Amino acid sequence: MIHYKSPAEIEQMRESALLVGKTIAEVAKLIKPGVTTAQLDKVADEFIRDNNATPSFKNFKGYPFATCISVNDAVVHGFPSDAELKEGDVISVDIGVYKNGFHGDSAYTLALGDPGAEVLQLLRVTRESLDRAIEKAVAGNRVGDIGFAVQDYCERQYGYGVVRELVGHGLGKSLHEDPQIPNFGRRGSGAKLNEWMVIAIEPMINMGTKDVWYDKDGWTVRTKDGKVSAHYEHNVCVKKGKADVLSSFKDIELAEKNNQYLNSSYY
Repeated sequence: MIHYKSPAEIEQMRESALLVGKTIAEVAKLIKPGVTTAQLDKVADEFIRDNNATPSFKNFKGYPFATCISVNDAVVHGFPSDAELKEGDVISVDIGVYKNGFHGDSAYTLALGDPGAEVLQLLRVTRESLDRAIEKAVAGNRVGDIGFAVQDYCERQYGYGVVRELVGHGLGKSLHEDPQIPNFGRRGSGAKLNEWMVIAIEPMINMGTKDVWYDKDGWTVRTKDGKVSAHYEHNVCVKKGKADVLSSFKDIELAEKNNQYLNSSYY
């Protein structure tokens, strides 16, 4: 069942979504060689609670952390750990918060130092595919229009692997609502997009094969060929003419540019 939101509820969701961006920015400020993802998770957990919210992911279906921090070949759902980050790592930070009765859920991929031109291009293209998908999130279109926008750009134009097993989703009082939002599909197919739907659009794009496997922790999803993956996510309210993006990368971009260890040259 698709749950439509009122204008007032959209503003409550915007507050949650914006808090996610601010939380990812706090994490981005601290990334440098030698820092562990477990340390970053602790900072995010405390920041969320200090802002009168709770981490959406913690204890969701048994997930034990406030964040998903996926490094290099980890696509999504990476467990924070005591492994130290190093020069050249690609770090996807995915965070959810629950505030005012609604969830926000956003993700951003960061490059520590110089991972190489090919990897930086993957980050740029994945992020651009999100923008292209958002352009299709307007009333009267269909879910397949969003998926096609991502797949056509990343797969057909650049030859990247578009993950099939994991998809975007509706968002609201529950972290995952209908409809599912795949990053692949046919134009004009799937559920119709109507005004006041809120969806999380999240391209998960691999440098190589689209195929993935689950690590022994039961959560971390990795690329089958061991190549790098990128992940960006926005929360979007479907409107007539132009989508309303509830989340923001503004604070993250500022933190990224001000952190001497992070590489923002890809966009």
